[in-house]
Formats: sequence, structure tokens, C-alpha cells
Amino acid sequence: MPGRSVWLRVLGVVDSVLECLVEEPDGSLVAHVRPKRRQRQRCGICGRRSPFYDQGEGRRRWRGLDVGFTRFFLEAAAPRVTCQVHGVVVAQVPWARHRSRYLRAFEDQVAWLATQCSQKACSQLMRLDWQTVGRIITRVVDEACRGSDRLDGLERIGIDEISWRKGQRYLTLVIDHASGRLVWAAEGRSRKVVDSFFELLGPQR
Repeated sequence: MPGRSVWLRVLGVVDSVLECLVEEPDGSLVAHVRPKRRQRQRCGICGRRSPFYDQGEGRRRWRGLDVGFTRFFLEAAAPRVTCQVHGVVVAQVPWARHRSRYLRAFEDQVAWLATQCSQKACSQLMRLDWQTVGRIITRVVDEACRGSDRLDGLERIGIDEISWRKGQRYLTLVIDHASGRLVWAAEGRSRKVVDSFFELLGPQR
């Protein structure tokens, strides 16, 4: 099939080989792919090269961004490997985060929309239930924060509280005034909650 690499770029799939594109009876488009050789047999959690364990539950599908008005899915094998640290886990795939059934491009789009509109609007636009939107946001944020510390380099902070549910439920928030970023949040609004932030910050910082 000519232009396979172009199709992969359009579909938001990286470090992979496109085997074929199939149109399903319901009109959805399914790309059958496999990771490139250097991306195979890696732990889904830490990315270390690991021995092959078994074929897992067989082939899986991941949902991608719609192609125009057409639903798009990616299908591939999902073998398991034996990681020295994490044990038997599903092998890493370059197009999706661990334990996710959505492409990275899809999850990144959902997370961005969640910062621009309500969770309800995001759910309706992406055709997801709101619990799924929340889980996607958690995965994207966890990955973005990995290897970095939001509390490093703080010089001026603001501490405030917001109500987040009926029945006097509050969150305590800490903002970095230099960047305007939220750097810490916890449920409650007591002295104990604020003290837990300064304990995490540590005496030197």
C-alpha cells in the first residue's frame, strides 16, 4: 500500500508499521499495525527490554481520533513480557500509555479539551463518559509530571481553598505566583492539610 508512512502520521501512530487498513461493516476504520523491532518486548511500565512471556489475551484495539466523521481504531497484538522489576506485564506499545485503550493523540486531545471547557462538553465532543475523561486526564498528568518536581524553585506562593462538592467539601490549593501554575492540592482546609504541604516541601526548600 503506497503512502503507509503518511497514513501513520495522519492517524497519530509512531514507531510502528502499518500492515493494512480495514473498513468495518459499521463504517469505522481499523488500522492493523505492529511496533517497529526496536520497540518490541519492552515492559509496559518502565520500558526496559524484557523476555517474552506469552501472547496475553490476543489482539487488542485502541481508539484513536476520528478521521473526519469516521471512527478510527488501531488493532495489534498485545503480548506479555517478564520484567525484572514489575513481573509479568503487557508489553509497551509506542502508540498508547500503559493500561489505556486509547491512542496517545486521543488522550492528549481529551486532556487539552478538559482545560478549555467543562468535563461534560469534553465528554460529549469526544463521545466518552465523564469517568473515562477523568481517568484519561490522570494518565496524561501522571506522565507529564514523571521525573519532575513541581515544588522545586518556588519563591512566592499563594494558598487558597475552593469548594468542590455540596456539603462543605473543600480543596486546599497552592499556586506558584511566578508561573501561575497549580503546584499542589489536597482535600480539606485545616491547618493539618497546610502543614502536610510544608512537610512535603521540606526544611531546605
